[in-house]
Amino acid sequence: MSFGAPEGYDGDGQPRPLGRRGASQAAAAAVCLVLGLGLISGAVTGSWLVGDSGDEGTRSTFAAAGSLWHNVPVDQLFPPTVEGQGAGPGGADRTWTRIAVAPDSGCKGAFDPLLRKALAPVGCERLLRATYTDATQSHVTTVGLLFTTADAPGMTSLANRFRKERLDRRSDLMPLPYAAKDTPAAHFGADQRASWTISVLTEAPVVVYAVSGWADGRSVDDPQPAEDAMQSGATTAQAQAGLGNEAQGLADRVERGLRKNVRSASEQPS
Repeated sequence: MSFGAPEGYDGDGQPRPLGRRGASQAAAAAVCLVLGLGLISGAVTGSWLVGDSGDEGTRSTFAAAGSLWHNVPVDQLFPPTVEGQGAGPGGADRTWTRIAVAPDSGCKGAFDPLLRKALAPVGCERLLRATYTDATQSHVTTVGLLFTTADAPGMTSLANRFRKERLDRRSDLMPLPYAAKDTPAAHFGADQRASWTISVLTEAPVVVYAVSGWADGRSVDDPQPAEDAMQSGATTAQAQAGLGNEAQGLADRVERGLRKNVRSASEQPS
């Protein structure tokens, strides 16, 4: 078919009979209608996942996400035990046990200056943090949920900047750990940060991050982003110890739990 000629004419602009093609055209139209409805349905279902703030349902979901820090029990945001099926190196299973929960707070003193500056455009409504250890108590990992004051466009703008400028891979923008006294994380300070990950969500006013290190308090001269430490064939100490997997695995599962809570909150009658 020539796309330049109107229906009912051939590629040379000459009239052609229409009766022979009526059935096939009707069938094609029906298929297009079904596919079109499917695409529309998929777009509606997934719209809140891409931060489309123009839809009323998306706005309510975004607002519900922003209120989770005071509406959802801490055990739902940071479960006492987190199972990481296939989350370890080579697809090994992981189990993490929560050893400390920081009091919910603002962001004063919670980030290094450069990361605080990078996150400043979205503001800070509340910061929640918890620290976990692995089954052997060899590693410790802090997971954080920064609830911002930004709207959906603001979160999308920050996410785009992090992606384009690769800010999530800069070691001078690593999150700080939460070291709790009398726990395996007691010596988990800034110098002990080994691997990390940061995810700026666009469908919720939340930044999810995790930072991992060794529980014995050893310092790390060359921290490595979790994405690099998880690469096949990586030979760094972080990669061989699975610390990239620790950070990424815990962050992923806390983020999944957050999304589940967002869905539940948005489905509650107003």
